[in-house]
Amino acid sequence: MSGKIVCVVGPTACGKTTLAVELAKRYGGEVVSADSMQIYRGLTIGTAAPTEAEMDGVPHHMVAVAEPEEQWSAARYAQAAIPIVDGILARGGLPILAGGTGLWLDAVVRGHGFAAGRAGGEIRRRLQARLEREGVAPLLAELRQVDPESAGRLHPADEKRILRALEVWLETGKTITAHNEETRALPPRYDAVWIGLQFADRQDMRDLIDRRVDDMVERGLLEEVRALLARGLPRSATCMQAIGYKEFLGVLEGVRTEAEAVAEIKLRSRQYAKRQLTWLRRNPDIHWIYWEKERDFAKALRVSTEILSAAGVC
Repeated sequence: MSGKIVCVVGPTACGKTTLAVELAKRYGGEVVSADSMQIYRGLTIGTAAPTEAEMDGVPHHMVAVAEPEEQWSAARYAQAAIPIVDGILARGGLPILAGGTGLWLDAVVRGHGFAAGRAGGEIRRRLQARLEREGVAPLLAELRQVDPESAGRLHPADEKRILRALEVWLETGKTITAHNEETRALPPRYDAVWIGLQFADRQDMRDLIDRRVDDMVERGLLEEVRALLARGLPRSATCMQAIGYKEFLGVLEGVRTEAEAVAEIKLRSRQYAKRQLTWLRRNPDIHWIYWEKERDFAKALRVSTEILSAAGVC
């Protein structure tokens, strides 16, 4: 192997896991999931975590590695995933990152770390207390004074990122904008070959997402949510805000019917897929494979092989 890694990306339901497994079997690789919800134990159906059959004997990493009560960031994911990627390379294997959480993928490929700041730190607690007392407007105004570029880029309702930007400034004396500019100037940690999957016709993607949601419901998504609550998981847990879990939580609380929840899950899944594509299209290095009406994995494997060969992966 050349020391390169492969990233298989795309919106939800586009077939990333299947293609990653086929590439791993062909090249002696191992799959590293880059999905922000598949890391949690007990969230199998709603996250479309790969089953044993779907893994087909290929080693998978970063699936079901966290308790549902935990809160993971891109920085924490990169800290856990990078040693795994390095280990695969050291064994002479091909690391294949597969997932649709663009920020987490970028965090691993860049590998330069994140600006200082801890979600549970004293500064974050003080900022959180201010948010609860004063609302977000004064915090955004403060950010605008020290980091106008960041403040102008963030939506006024994006409380999480506003707090994060202020936290970085207060802890380091350096704006998050300056930190990001510095890290972008550094070469990436890995030489990644990017392969993207998407549908040529957006309606075909929407139809497949709808069918996938119906399948999740038939397989017992509601029961999965009920089981998480039964084990004592708080309703406010990060994973319970994921698409599918939040809506069915409403069913169990009696605020919506199952039919209403299913319709909402389909809508939010389609919206999420659109956001994923928007993020990924910023990356000019992605080699896109376009599905027609159905997903043709034999063709995708053939095209991917040509891409990897041209990139010197094998």
